[in-house]
Amino acid sequence: MANLSLAQANHIINEALAASQRAGYKPMAVVVIDAHGNLKAVQREDGASMFRVDVAMGKAWASVAMGASSRALVKRAAENPNFFTALASTGQGRFIPQTGAVLIKASDGEILGAVGASGGTGDEDEAICLHGVQAVGLNAG
Repeated sequence: MANLSLAQANHIINEALAASQRAGYKPMAVVVIDAHGNLKAVQREDGASMFRVDVAMGKAWASVAMGASSRALVKRAAENPNFFTALASTGQGRFIPQTGAVLIKASDGEILGAVGASGGTGDEDEAICLHGVQAVGLNAG
């Protein structure tokens, strides 16, 4: 089993935040977790609201828990809302199936973790996560 290093997690965050700044997005928080849902690295830009880290974490946690991007989880939740409400309850508030997180995968497809962002629209959050993962040379899912 491959591991996501702290250096990789920090690089993902730095690249994601740089992409956000270039695009002119609102202040963001970006969180990287490992394949077990444990926090690896986090940054919250100046001016980002107090909820940003928690929301970014919940998006990333949901992605790792379900093995899918948060965009895919939004679609699944629309088709089965009762189940996803139960998942949110079971996850004790850590499970947020909203667009803005992607899986971090090794070249063989193994899930190494996830990155989640909060501060912009779901599409903006997702875009900077994708950029961060790809800039490090890993695969996003």
